[in-house]
Amino acid sequence: MRKFLLGLLVVLLLAGGGAAWYAKQAWTSPGPLAAETPIVVPRGGSTAGIAGLLAERGAIRDSRLFMAAVWLTRGEGPLRAGEFLLPARASLETVLDVLRNARPVQRRITLPEGLTARQMVAILQQAEGLTGDVPAVAEGELLPETYNFSYGDTRAAVAQRAAAAMKSALEQLWADRAQNLPIDSPREALILASIVERETGQKEERPRVAAVFINRLRRGMPLQSDPTVAYAAADGGVLERPLSRADLERDHPFNTYRNRGLPPGPIASPGTEALRAVLKPLETDELYFVADGSGGHAFARTLVEHNRNVARWRAIERQRGAR
Repeated sequence: MRKFLLGLLVVLLLAGGGAAWYAKQAWTSPGPLAAETPIVVPRGGSTAGIAGLLAERGAIRDSRLFMAAVWLTRGEGPLRAGEFLLPARASLETVLDVLRNARPVQRRITLPEGLTARQMVAILQQAEGLTGDVPAVAEGELLPETYNFSYGDTRAAVAQRAAAAMKSALEQLWADRAQNLPIDSPREALILASIVERETGQKEERPRVAAVFINRLRRGMPLQSDPTVAYAAADGGVLERPLSRADLERDHPFNTYRNRGLPPGPIASPGTEALRAVLKPLETDELYFVADGSGGHAFARTLVEHNRNVARWRAIERQRGAR
């Protein structure tokens, strides 16, 4: 390879204008890439290895010419590892500029609201472009959000960012909480928010659902939240069947039909809106809610009113089952 580089220099010096014209053409002419293409440059890769990779992906025509260009322009900096996006018809000049100066491609991973820790770990484990394993994750530890990462980042680093984001969000919302809530700590807010998150997927309903649970806590009533029972029935997983009477009667710390107050831990990861709903709930005197058949819930202040709403919901269920 050194002979090739020395030979190229000698030719350029001796041949004069013609060789200079050829060198300029090789440097600036459109390359062979037919479309914009991502290229992953591995850490610790040699120039020859990178040249081979680029040639294999169709980004350059001649790996030897590429290596010569890298050497001749070495004063402009080293080639960097990472994932880069090469534009269509990128010239040799453009390819080197991208590998030296461009920002690596930013990938995204979304951790949706209301997932269990097991589900979030599975998403992180399956994410293409991340490396390593996910460390142990506690229930409710990770904030549901979309996170950017670069190819080769570790799963542990993304999990740590999500955990730090949850801690920060909880601290900020706790500091701005409403007064006289029956919640004694950020941990309790996290637990209740996880229940609210699992009870409704409608953003506008969360403060109202939270208010029902807050009112029940104030009165010493059991929360009677189906998602907590489902969490218990699935042993911390996702229940793939309807709840049974046996589930509701099971003696379990997370069964909020049998136990008053909050369960011992969160049942999922709540988003910031659910956290905010719990710490700044609506001021209502409602104590009950049940599905209304449209994706939302019917709320009630009294048990008599609630029983009517339940009867309507049962009728909707029967009608749907008859179809």
